[in-house]
Formats: sequence, C-alpha cells, structure tokens
Amino acid sequence: MGRVSPLLRRDKNSNPADRTVTLVGKPGCHLCDDAREVIVRVTGETGAAFEERDITQDEELYRKYWEQIPVTLIDGRQHDFWRVDERRLRAALGA
Repeated sequence: MGRVSPLLRRDKNSNPADRTVTLVGKPGCHLCDDAREVIVRVTGETGAAFEERDITQDEELYRKYWEQIPVTLIDGRQHDFWRVDERRLRAALGA
C-alpha cells in the first residue's frame, strides 16, 4: 500500500483550538478588513488562535505577499488570498 504525502495527509483528530490563523495584510486595506471579520468570527467560534501581521512592518512578508493581500495562513502555511471563504476556513481548521 502506498504512503500518503504528509502534505496531503490531514490529521482527522486535529483540534481547531490547537491551530493558529494568521492574517497578513496592511492598514487601509478594505479586503483585509473583510477578511478579518470572517477570521475573527470563525476563530472565536472554533477556539483557534488569531494573529495579524502587517506587510508594511516586515520586509520578508512584503516581498512574498504584497500582490496577494490579504493572505490567510493556517499554522504558518498559506491557505487563501484576497478573499476568505468562511466554510473553507472552517473545514481547513477541522471544525
């Protein structure tokens, strides 16, 4: 039987409260404001941690994401960009 890549394998016992959602954006970004509303709602209901990173304060994030903001990361891995789909975020968190 073949082995499943760790990138494709999902821990079915993962607890959303053990996950961290990061919003990468910048001040004055209306899409970032929209994304924040969804992320705050979902993390508040699931218990996942939420943090924000400002690309104007971090050169590496700026170089990596400036054309894609807002960018949503889950546990440091890119999940989405530009828009946040609430159902997709909940599913990715295991909620």
